Amino acid sequence: MPAHHVLNRPRLIWAAICLVASLHPGARAAEVTPVNLAESAHAVQALALWLDAPRAKRAPIWNEGFSEVPLSKTDSEQARQMLWADHASFIRSRSSAEMEAKEIEVDSMRMKFETVDFGGEGAIPAAGRSLFLSLHGGGGAPPEVNESQWRNQIQLAAAYRPSEGIYLAPRAPTNAWNLWHEAHIDKFFERIIENMIVLQGVNPNRVYLLGYSAGGDGVYQLAPRMADRWAAASMMAGHPNDASPLGLRNIGFAIHVGASDDAYNRNKIAEEWGAKLDGLEKADPGGYAHYTELHAGKGHWMDLEDKKAIPWMEKFTRNPLPDKIAWHQSPVLHSCFYWLKATEPRVGADVFAERTGEKITLRATVAGPLQVRLNDAMLDLDHPLTVTRDGKQVFSGVARRTISTLAATIDERGDPFLIFSAEIRTEGG
Repeated sequence: MPAHHVLNRPRLIWAAICLVASLHPGARAAEVTPVNLAESAHAVQALALWLDAPRAKRAPIWNEGFSEVPLSKTDSEQARQMLWADHASFIRSRSSAEMEAKEIEVDSMRMKFETVDFGGEGAIPAAGRSLFLSLHGGGGAPPEVNESQWRNQIQLAAAYRPSEGIYLAPRAPTNAWNLWHEAHIDKFFERIIENMIVLQGVNPNRVYLLGYSAGGDGVYQLAPRMADRWAAASMMAGHPNDASPLGLRNIGFAIHVGASDDAYNRNKIAEEWGAKLDGLEKADPGGYAHYTELHAGKGHWMDLEDKKAIPWMEKFTRNPLPDKIAWHQSPVLHSCFYWLKATEPRVGADVFAERTGEKITLRATVAGPLQVRLNDAMLDLDHPLTVTRDGKQVFSGVARRTISTLAATIDERGDPFLIFSAEIRTEGG
């Protein structure tokens, strides 16, 4: 059969299913309920047929008629499970070899890593395993210096010693001074997390970030801009440069610096950041959990006193669907953050979002169009909801669950807890 016939087969099947549905006694259910149950069920059947085709021969799912059909809650959950199983199968085929080799390539750059396993004997716990990403120091130094710093970070696993999980120490792809907060780092870490979820049974709600010296610089930067990936983060002996703490609202954040570590004013700036987080927590109770310690008598090396950060972080589990979000766009732009998407992300934009029952409120500065993403773990999507942006109501009604939104969020996030079935677009300046 010619390839184009294979590609069009799901569309033809969907057309036939729609014809049958139009003749089905239940096809007019949409007149009395938000979702036509017959069409919803047939959309899931069409999805199954689409998934049966080899991945390379599938037409884009958003071009398929079934992908925009409103789904029932039950059918949406079934479609989510089918799409996630297909995604996990893809990750296994794409990434098993690179994880075995302990070297990942993204955009023609390579990142090596080593892992230390804690309590990994036997079956993976039902709740999944923890993952600790540990960033080495160095930066702005010859390759052999950074290589030595990486090896040291691997050895620190014995001292830091998580109670369980996988300690993963990556080797920065470059030797630049800002080796842990260049734009490519975010892509590498997203890929590592996605791989570890599927291949190592990591619980995406128990992923932690830590780093020492230049690695601490990276934690200052990466913790807020990728906060929706972390349960908690710990910065050891670093400098924030131009980072903002605003995005840390929903994670735990620890600062450990030697009280005598005055190079680049690390000690003074650590104290200032602690005060900033104190202020943010006071202004927003329930957010910005943090811990700051300047270790008396210690310089840049804290003689492992910073190891107390590990059990402190382990107390935190990520909430992937928080009621409140504070999002600041750093110079490394991100299009997604928790249940928000910026279709035109802009440096310096701030977005504040709050969900109270079936009411969602947005405040944004120069953020451009924003999409509010929703699922039934957040609220009952069969009930009407309202969205207000900057004091103006921009949506009132029932949000539609669709296969296209499920597929898009799986493709973008690779995270089973950040899959959404509905989205509402809002415009902005």
